[in-house]
Amino acid sequence: MHKQHTYASTLTWTGNTGQGTSNYRVYERSYEISIGNKAVIQGSSDPAFRGDADKHNPEEMLLASLSSCHMLWFLHVCAEAGVNVLAYTDKATAVMIEETNGSGYFTEATLKPHVLVSDATMLAKLDELHHTANRFCFVANSVKFPVYHKGTGEVA
Repeated sequence: MHKQHTYASTLTWTGNTGQGTSNYRVYERSYEISIGNKAVIQGSSDPAFRGDADKHNPEEMLLASLSSCHMLWFLHVCAEAGVNVLAYTDKATAVMIEETNGSGYFTEATLKPHVLVSDATMLAKLDELHHTANRFCFVANSVKFPVYHKGTGEVA
């Protein structure tokens, strides 16, 4: 039997400088994301689209969602497989194409997790466990572009 999970967030545009959207250049792209009693996320568009570079943009948050979902599944499958992960860092990248009409789409994301394990015998299992984590990742299963993995590992 399938389980259904429902999520809710509130997005509020905070970029009205007093003139609304009367002109493309007069409003800010700033917004806030509220989710329950958690810290508010300050967002904006990418600076290439007149956004604030000091705030998170949707494209960065999509990549961060992919990266964090993969990590959480990876840690889960490692625990089940007897692989003791002591540290995990991912320097993920993604490529987005902007069309001449201003629309765009992602063509790929590459996760580059670096994993620190407790024993050298565990290193050989990492690639397989990354593939397993990718098959289970909710976010990776929801995007229409490929998510690649270039993982590395070392022993503590």
